[in-house]
Amino acid sequence: MTAEAGLALVTRLQAGDERAFETFVSAHNPTMLAVAQTYVRTRAVAEEVVQDAWVGVLKGLDRFEGRSSLITWILRIVANTAKTRGMREARSVPFGSLGAEGDGSVAPERFCGPGEAFAGHRRRCPRDWERLPEDVLHDRETLQVVVATIAALPPAQRTVIAMRDVEGCGPQEVCETLEISEGNQRVLLHRARSRVRSAVEEHRDG
Repeated sequence: MTAEAGLALVTRLQAGDERAFETFVSAHNPTMLAVAQTYVRTRAVAEEVVQDAWVGVLKGLDRFEGRSSLITWILRIVANTAKTRGMREARSVPFGSLGAEGDGSVAPERFCGPGEAFAGHRRRCPRDWERLPEDVLHDRETLQVVVATIAALPPAQRTVIAMRDVEGCGPQEVCETLEISEGNQRVLLHRARSRVRSAVEEHRDG
């Protein structure tokens, strides 16, 4: 969403445009939930956080100045709401600590073992997605694999890939919203994308 489109949407929301609100909620609620779940222990609490965040968004629309994208501004509200809720319940998990989770991005059997030539290297090169027919990339089954794989990712990876590849946030926006380093953001995104790529490759290989 461009800055101009974001400001136009803010105007519609401030005017009480219910259709604009419903459309926006449907599009961005999953990412908001992903961000909330990285700071609280259960999905039920995360859903409450998102609801509280929406209330905060509606109350604070008059203060939105367009210095960042609308979705980045909203995700910061979600993160701050989730942190407050987590601290109140003494169950929050610092996002930065989630970066230490195991890689698990690609199945081990895809690499050569210690006793083989080229140990540690892939058995075959990843498929070149740019050469795949467009209809394959837009295939409904492939899309379902992508969505299911993202949903099954560890919380930190799921949040970063949702912000970067679903919402279109830039690296700096992700780092500022989640309060993580550029290096941490890069690692989490790489792991998440690798998992998704591997799942699609397996799906394509039958």
